[in-house]
Amino acid sequence: MEVKIINKSHHDLPRYETEQSAGMDLRANLDAPVTLQPMERRLVPTGLFIALPKGYEAQIRPRSGLAIKRGVTVLNSPGTIDADYRGEVCVILINLSQEPFVINDGERIAQLVIARHEQAQWLPVDMLDETERGAGGFGHTGV
Repeated sequence: MEVKIINKSHHDLPRYETEQSAGMDLRANLDAPVTLQPMERRLVPTGLFIALPKGYEAQIRPRSGLAIKRGVTVLNSPGTIDADYRGEVCVILINLSQEPFVINDGERIAQLVIARHEQAQWLPVDMLDETERGAGGFGHTGV
């Protein structure tokens, strides 16, 4: 699949690091380092602008290493970039650790996964079909 992209960052285009990678790392595009204090959230620019094909979205997800090692994650995970959005791809980061975290220019801050999606058309009904699960919700199957 081809995706149109404008790169106004100081960095190479995102790429898949292995043959079977689902996501590409996104890098911070900063003029100077930014310190993210504990429990602080910030919109971090990437310098990338994309045009996805109709029926696709780009999901912005946390990097597992950054989350486990530093306690920094994507706040609205996964963030969605719609096919008709033409603004800069930015990442909402939050520092859930007890220590300040410095974001440097070029730091890998999130990953981007491109996924196909459908749009639903509601069909109002008076009853839903029965299933084994029924209305069982969170934790209904036990431990």
